Amino acid sequence: MNMIICGVDVSKDWLDAHVWPDGAVERFTNDATGIAALWLFCHNHGATHAVMEASGGYERLGFMLLWAHGMPCALVNAKSVRRFAEAMGYLEKTDRIDASIIAHYSAVKKIVPTPPPSTAQQRLTALVGRLCQVVGDATVNKQRRSAARDAETGASIEAMLAFLKREERRLEGEIASMIDDDPLWARLGSAFRSLKGVAGRTVARLIAELPEIGLISNKAIAKLAGLAPIANDSGKRAGNRHVRGGRAGPRGILFIVAAIAAKFDPHLKAFAQRLQQAGKPKMLIRIALARKLLVILNAKARDARSEFANAT
Repeated sequence: MNMIICGVDVSKDWLDAHVWPDGAVERFTNDATGIAALWLFCHNHGATHAVMEASGGYERLGFMLLWAHGMPCALVNAKSVRRFAEAMGYLEKTDRIDASIIAHYSAVKKIVPTPPPSTAQQRLTALVGRLCQVVGDATVNKQRRSAARDAETGASIEAMLAFLKREERRLEGEIASMIDDDPLWARLGSAFRSLKGVAGRTVARLIAELPEIGLISNKAIAKLAGLAPIANDSGKRAGNRHVRGGRAGPRGILFIVAAIAAKFDPHLKAFAQRLQQAGKPKMLIRIALARKLLVILNAKARDARSEFANAT
């Protein structure tokens, strides 16, 4: 079956659409009215689905409303689309050209629609994201406190830190309640915390930012988190395999938690010791430990999901 794809280039104010392969183009405003008109445009041209780049959040409204109107939609990585464009000889860059390239890229890669997250998943992701911001703000203000030179500045910083601490606790409470109230999330949380060193904040980050955990293979989840070594071989040369890409949030928390868990879990501890005895660099050991922890958590999540499915 031949797919008819509507590629959509997203900016703050505009949505530029290009239908592949017939070449129809149109521009719409990036608001509810414009998105409704975009849906009608897709429908009139027989588009099977729409594809847009992840664009710093400007794509969220269009993505959700297109699905609400019954038009399946997918998101693609902007860097991958740009590299595809350059490989195809497109050095120019305009909104209209980008829309056509998104559609062409999606046809070549056979991009399939990505179901939208549930309302609960969206709220959890937003709360976890805000918690990360609050923790980051607290860290910055602690650094400013150490550099404060007068009492008035110090008092102002202390007041800000007290507010951020209260907000941090409030957000943690909201997140914990959401996870406890959802039967599947509660089961996943219990499975994750069975590994000593994994606490509530890690559980929240994994469920919010890595919702695929337990649903895909160990290799796929490691690549999604940017912890899978990428092959770099050519002919007789076997190059060093570095990690790259992936989701920075889960990867960062896994680096921290893996070092803690390795102090208590005998398998992780023995794994780290073998790498140290083999003379592996410290950064390589950190990455390998984080990947090992993720594989363990993925297996625990897979079992928890299976138990949940059987129970329901």
